[in-house]
Amino acid sequence: MELYSIIKHLHSGFRYIVLVLVVVAVINAFLGWFGNKAYTEGSRKLNLFALISAHVQFLIGLILYFLSPFVQFTSQTMKNAETRYWTMEHVVMMLFAIVLITIGNSKSKKITLPQGKHRTIAIFFGLAILIIVVAIIQSKRGLFGFTS
Repeated sequence: MELYSIIKHLHSGFRYIVLVLVVVAVINAFLGWFGNKAYTEGSRKLNLFALISAHVQFLIGLILYFLSPFVQFTSQTMKNAETRYWTMEHVVMMLFAIVLITIGNSKSKKITLPQGKHRTIAIFFGLAILIIVVAIIQSKRGLFGFTS
């Protein structure tokens, strides 16, 4: 199996870990926000693991970016929907999602009230998960399918 194929399968499979962690973090944050629950050490760790997994996934994606035959830097790149998506759109959307997750986690650490922490995580992580899902759907490879 060649390096590109290994990294592609790793990136494709690892997304489920990221999706689960970020979705669980968002659900936990909404429950804490609207349920007036304490911001526990478990909440902090869940948010941290979601952040770390998203960053690891982005790094795997960057490696894949430079190995992928779909990423091209030619005069035709922007004219072809598939190469434009993989060369520009996917990486920009995922970078934006990572930035939202990072900012949300950072801002939540500075807030003292538990509801404020939960609200910040819910909003920032929620927007990030929306972007991630849209990016996966735009790939036309399906949210729950592996790339071939």
